[in-house]
Amino acid sequence: MVLDDLGSSLRSTLDGLRGQSRISEDDIEEVVKEIQRSLLQADVDVDLVMELSDNIKTRALEEEPPAGTTARDWVLRVVYDELVDLVGDSTDLPLEGQTILLAGLYGSGKTTTAAKVAWWFSKKGLRPAVIQTDTDRPGAYDQAKQMAERAEVDFYGDPDADDPVQIARDGLEATADADVRIVDTAGRDALNEELVDQIEAIDAAADPDRNLLVLDAAMGQSAKDQAQEFEDTIGVDGVVITKLDGTAKGGGALVAVNETGSSIAFLGTGETVQDIERFEPSGFISRLLGMGDLKQLTERVERAMAETGTEEDDWDPEDMMQGQFTLKDMRKQMQAMNNMGPLDQVMDMIPGMGGGLMDQLPDDAMDVTKERLRDFEVIMDSMSEAELENPRVVGKSRVERIARGSGKPEERVRELLEQYNAMDRMLQQFQGMGDGDMERMMKKMQEGGGGMGGMGGMGGGGGPFGD
Repeated sequence: MVLDDLGSSLRSTLDGLRGQSRISEDDIEEVVKEIQRSLLQADVDVDLVMELSDNIKTRALEEEPPAGTTARDWVLRVVYDELVDLVGDSTDLPLEGQTILLAGLYGSGKTTTAAKVAWWFSKKGLRPAVIQTDTDRPGAYDQAKQMAERAEVDFYGDPDADDPVQIARDGLEATADADVRIVDTAGRDALNEELVDQIEAIDAAADPDRNLLVLDAAMGQSAKDQAQEFEDTIGVDGVVITKLDGTAKGGGALVAVNETGSSIAFLGTGETVQDIERFEPSGFISRLLGMGDLKQLTERVERAMAETGTEEDDWDPEDMMQGQFTLKDMRKQMQAMNNMGPLDQVMDMIPGMGGGLMDQLPDDAMDVTKERLRDFEVIMDSMSEAELENPRVVGKSRVERIARGSGKPEERVRELLEQYNAMDRMLQQFQGMGDGDMERMMKKMQEGGGGMGGMGGMGGGGGPFGD
């Protein structure tokens, strides 16, 4: 993920401040050097990096930290504040009826982004539609239609038409019942006169409420020039930065956008329609520094639980808490985890889990975990109803039969049963807990997370550090 190197190196440097009550100038110099190195590698403008460095030095050494704050937590807070300011604000994007125009160059990911944005609005309870007006790129219509189907949203396009402006007019009329209309436009290798004329004509015909510019994260600092040129042409209300899952240069794009006076609306983090998230500066930087992002995590959990059909009569979370936990319940939890997206992204959102702990795992650790979950699903498909309801009846002979039926090793079947037993024991610990016990346990967990993520003792509301 973009700027991961910054987060990793900073966490390592800040760990050297553990136990210190005071901060020396040498300590701050070391932290600042790591920030400078990582940001410059991520293609952030040199002048901005120097300005950020000076701000961090001044605040960390001259401002008085809150009472009881450790040296490490104080430096972390200063770095957090300054990085949030560096990446800028999030684009205002109300959840209401609107028309959104997408613009950008060839290869920026506009067509995929159109479906992703539509999917995001659909998960907020609105009915979106994608209108494809690109008549220049071969396959644009087919790709857009296919992506809209994957996102399960309405779609309009005309593969036989050659006037993008007329397609936009017809599409807006055909999707009049939609709450949000997303108009995808053609790209070019550069913002030439032909593209300018065409996009201005579509802009006039669609009369969008918002124009979103789609930028490839790999553009780095050149994103600033592109954002400015599109701003001069049609006006840019927000930016979608794509392909943040595979580039180390995304820092330049993130910051360059803010320099133009624009703001970021969405981040594209993968290839599927679900791989999009609303840009929230505080959450983005919080994850970067290993402090989690509970808002994004909560949204993913709620969406995943809805998609796994938790309303079904045969799965009641209250039953689990009363000691009636079965393999069927475990399957529901596994399906919900899968629907939350890549496990490494989910772990990054949990305070204390995305930081140093993730850095210590092998690169393929998350892939192995996904593979185990898939195997568990296959194994459970080979189990009888009685075994799913009461896994304790599964002995040696049944393990052998289930392994043969699923095509998985007996060891993997036993792993599933061990996982079930561990979760069952954990749930039993919750039984009979009073509110006070639960509160003390949660506090202890938070303190543990604070120790890893650097947040111990700084809590509060409104954000990772309070108001």
